[in-house]
Amino acid sequence: MSANEKTRTVIIGAGIGGLCCALRLAHAGHAVTILDRHAAPGGKMRTVPSPAGPVDAGPTVLTLRPVFETLFADVGARLDDHVTLIAQDTLARHFWPDGSSLTLTSDRAANAEAIDAFAGPRAADQFRRFCTDMQRLFTAFDAPMMRAPDPSLLALTARVMRDPGLIPIMAPLSTVARDLRRRFSDPRLAQLFARYATYVGGHPLQTPALLSLIWHAEEQGVWVVQGGMQALARAVADLAQAKGADLRLGAEVSRIETTQGRASGVTLLDGTRLPADVVVFNGDPRALATCALGTGTAHVAAQTLTTPRSLSARVWAFAGTPQTAPDGPDLAHHNIFFADDPDEEFTSIAAGDMPHDPSIYVCAQDRGQPTPPPYLERFEIILNAAPLTTAQRPEKEAQTCHQRTFPTLARFGLTFSPEPGRDALTTPSTFNRLFPASAGSLYGQSPHGMTASLKRPRARTAVQGLYLAGGGTHPGAGVPMAALSGQHAVAAILKDRTSI
Repeated sequence: MSANEKTRTVIIGAGIGGLCCALRLAHAGHAVTILDRHAAPGGKMRTVPSPAGPVDAGPTVLTLRPVFETLFADVGARLDDHVTLIAQDTLARHFWPDGSSLTLTSDRAANAEAIDAFAGPRAADQFRRFCTDMQRLFTAFDAPMMRAPDPSLLALTARVMRDPGLIPIMAPLSTVARDLRRRFSDPRLAQLFARYATYVGGHPLQTPALLSLIWHAEEQGVWVVQGGMQALARAVADLAQAKGADLRLGAEVSRIETTQGRASGVTLLDGTRLPADVVVFNGDPRALATCALGTGTAHVAAQTLTTPRSLSARVWAFAGTPQTAPDGPDLAHHNIFFADDPDEEFTSIAAGDMPHDPSIYVCAQDRGQPTPPPYLERFEIILNAAPLTTAQRPEKEAQTCHQRTFPTLARFGLTFSPEPGRDALTTPSTFNRLFPASAGSLYGQSPHGMTASLKRPRARTAVQGLYLAGGGTHPGAGVPMAALSGQHAVAAILKDRTSI
């Protein structure tokens, strides 16, 4: 290839990690082609149709907004010119079977006051200490872990040694659930903050206590994307196309081609071959290790064949009119209805069973907007579930899930008219079909174990010219983390191309 020719780059998957990678590489002058088997960009930031319009069936809000502000600024654009983000004063409303409820906002002092009224002054003091500690942990590990392309145990140890006071806050021998029970005298608060382990696909009983720092990411702010989360993916895709990237939807890759140990192109399901100097895989890395895209990648991300998978979910996405009892819940955008026994819930999931008494997340997609919600609203309801590697799959899964979901919400005073049918439900097996070789897992490898985060696949692979991006790659799950994975892939690609 002559010095004047553009680097031919094929990106497999139009999830947010792949799109962010495509935007940066197109801006850097690469000839970028993005391929996705689905009909719309976004990957797990997907929607399903309803009588009220498209309903989010994946992530529901944006956190860590500066990650995307930086992305757009780095390519000479402004985030606010391409997408409308609506700040949420209410982070979430929480409800318990005993009739108690707690609303948390973006104001730490107001939250402490609310917790004082909810559980007393001791609980409010415990909350203030928790927030201070999680902010300290987040600040300490943001640069050497999340924003570092290749974090190492040595670098992380050095960071802790510079501030040994981090060690008791990290509680290295504890789990999220156990540490929170030590921190909070009120079990409801321990249950509330333990749910953040599920944000990265972990069981609170098994996830390292360190990951409670996820709370600080949400405390920094939550934004609703006008038009739904897929509008963010479309904005990144549109800007990448404006910079010359070629987005091809409905284009399924059957094989990654390798020549003498180097990625040399891809072959589509219809037999079309696209030569490439660089290939970026924005999918679950397990697909490469299982040879789902050919034998040339069998030695890539081999650890995904033996490490446990993260949680999956059962997701209802539908339109309906909410009907609440006189003393029923006043819905915000984020709403969590907690199980009576969190240990039973996650013990059941760990065994591959569907909990009898699940915690239920309800996203009222049309709440938290500048205008009042319409009569027919859009809802996404999420229940944690085991991945297919452990999940039992009864033939009547949809019926059972319906019985565990809507009667439970009715006991909280919330019903819907009409209730959704089975076609509105996405199950772990559906996720496995949508995202091949994922085993239904939504977050890649399990976060269980103190060094689990260091064992995720990185941007570079053992195959020259082949790189990884997405939630299954470092730094992990979540929309901002997937975006950072795309940034790490770009940094590795540009450095390697310069070396060549």
